Amino acid sequence: MTATPARHDPDVLVIGAGVVGLFCAWFLRAAGHTVTVVDRGEVGDPAACSAGNTGFVGTQGAAPLAEPGVPAKGLRWLFDPESPFHVRPRPDLGLLAWLWHFRRYCTERHARAGFEVLLALKQRSLAILREICAGDLADTLTARGMVLACKTEQGYAQARRGIPAAVERGVPLRELDHAELARLEPGVEFAIAGALLNEEGAALRIPAFLVGFARALRERGVEIITGAEVRGFEVTGRRVRAVRTSRGDLRPAEVVIAAGVWSLACARTLGVGLMLQPAKGYTVTVAAGPGTPTRPLLLSEGKVAVMPLGDRVRVGGTLELSGLDTSVSPRRVDGILRTVRSYLPGLDTDRRLHVWSGLRPCTPDSLPLIGRAGTYRNVSVATGHGHIGMGLAPAGGQLIAQLIGGVPPDLPLEAFALDRFGRTR
Repeated sequence: MTATPARHDPDVLVIGAGVVGLFCAWFLRAAGHTVTVVDRGEVGDPAACSAGNTGFVGTQGAAPLAEPGVPAKGLRWLFDPESPFHVRPRPDLGLLAWLWHFRRYCTERHARAGFEVLLALKQRSLAILREICAGDLADTLTARGMVLACKTEQGYAQARRGIPAAVERGVPLRELDHAELARLEPGVEFAIAGALLNEEGAALRIPAFLVGFARALRERGVEIITGAEVRGFEVTGRRVRAVRTSRGDLRPAEVVIAAGVWSLACARTLGVGLMLQPAKGYTVTVAAGPGTPTRPLLLSEGKVAVMPLGDRVRVGGTLELSGLDTSVSPRRVDGILRTVRSYLPGLDTDRRLHVWSGLRPCTPDSLPLIGRAGTYRNVSVATGHGHIGMGLAPAGGQLIAQLIGGVPPDLPLEAFALDRFGRTR
């Protein structure tokens, strides 16, 4: 059932009811603000980025996309439609600017600094999720650890080399011998060189978590108006006075743009540029059967996530910079499933139940955009959480509430500044 628009004007209007927008609303409401969330779709809408996600959270996977070895793979990946990171060439100045900045961040120094920031966000987010999911949402969070499976000896050696640095930063990452892996995942056939275990690896059941979280927000007095497309803004000086939607106008004291990839167009309406590109990802849900793992897996070299969901298994991967195109490429789907079978030869991937593609908002350095929008005094932005948005959104929502409330932030906001890439048109 579609919610009725609020009769009052809220303290804060959040544009976007994905995982980022909902966490912004959660912490703003906890701080005592009246909050309304608007979205053109429904919560957990199959077309939304948050809906088809594998739901991985926890402290695994904090490395930014821009790493020193990526440029060397660039041309090979660029022309391989089955590569983990594919760029579809097109005449787009925004894409060229994004790629130029991405190349700048492919250094050891930037990768190390990005890892530190992303890990801090992930650690804080995991603590928040454990607290929120301790009650009615307990069945939407699985926290039994996450296995990192390495196909090759080279990949396994590289993964092992990262263990000391991870442990030093509080990540409980360790090697698994084949006997222990067999005890953890009995009946699962692995064709790998070795594996690691992150005991803080966790995952959310999506979209069940989103739907339950929205219900909890409504119970706390947050208004969520669905089917409400933002059509424009009424601006006076340096303040937004009203937000025009397809379901009526709202006059909030503060506005938060948290609309995923659509934040780009929304901010542009206000003359604010964001260094953001939509990155298409795929998930394929297949029927579970013999050989199905019981805990989340990351297939290291293949860049594929495997999420058990009871009688189903969801596998996801690839990042494709192809604009706003959400069409499904059968070749890329086949490539993901072929990767899964190469690691898990006993898993039957033929019984496909659902294929999904969605757009993740990505920045060149993999850090989200969190902060005030340009010169506006009452507009903030929370987007750019990329392929690890589920694991960053809780802490990001808390930072937005601290920013709007004038509270010293838990993490320095300079790392997430909208203008850190220079002036963006």
